[in-house]
Amino acid sequence: MPFNHLQKFYYVDEAGDGNIFDKKGRVLIGQEGCSKYFILGVLDFNNMEILANELSELHRNLLMDPYFSKVPSMLPSNRKTYYFFHATDDLPEVRREVFSVIRKYDPRFMAVVRNKARVLDYIQRRTKQDAYYHYHPNELYDFMVRILFKNLLHKEDEYHITFSNRGKQDRTRYLKAALMRTQHRYVQQTQTANASILNVYPKNSRNCIPLQVVDYFLWSLQRFYEKHEDRYLNYVWPSIKLVHDLDDNRKTDYGFYYTQKKPLTLAALDDNSPGI
Repeated sequence: MPFNHLQKFYYVDEAGDGNIFDKKGRVLIGQEGCSKYFILGVLDFNNMEILANELSELHRNLLMDPYFSKVPSMLPSNRKTYYFFHATDDLPEVRREVFSVIRKYDPRFMAVVRNKARVLDYIQRRTKQDAYYHYHPNELYDFMVRILFKNLLHKEDEYHITFSNRGKQDRTRYLKAALMRTQHRYVQQTQTANASILNVYPKNSRNCIPLQVVDYFLWSLQRFYEKHEDRYLNYVWPSIKLVHDLDDNRKTDYGFYYTQKKPLTLAALDDNSPGI
């Protein structure tokens, strides 16, 4: 490998899901257990090994702490925090410790958000136009991948992109195709050459600490969108480079880009909530 061969490592996970209908075709949005939003996030951090080592040490120390000795989520039989950090399962005391480590290293996080009520509108319109069209959650996921990476695959010589496993189906080939499509579109739009190598890896969060970090960012963002709870998002916001809300169409058809200069707030969310 050439000495000046530049590489980039990305880690991708999701919050919520792309499910819109049940097996009988009934709309699930708004029902118990079905998310109103689907969020896809990516972590970009050059010193991931250092961050991963500290979180591994934190995990070991927490498991040895007598304070947590009888906590169900910390027992091996429940297959939760005992094995890896997962914000939904972790105790508030554990989340506080993990968030503190993440803030100390200040990784870069980016996300794309879709309101599933708007996705439903699109599905219903398209179904009227095309009787052969049938929605599948993978369609939404792959679309979000293309949007999330549209400006992230053109500077380095090689990219290593780790996706969190989704179910039993191996979709590595499809995800790589979505990334290559994104890369090709960038080349067409900018009229520049791009010979970057794309490597795609499916991994389980249990065996990949960077994916656990992504999960914490996504959990904070999901709490914000689903429950209008902003304290977690505010806490990690200094590390969030971009949140692209595709359905915040008040100013443009392609959504709104929330950044450090234009932060995502509850007021902005409330102004853009169509309901269902």
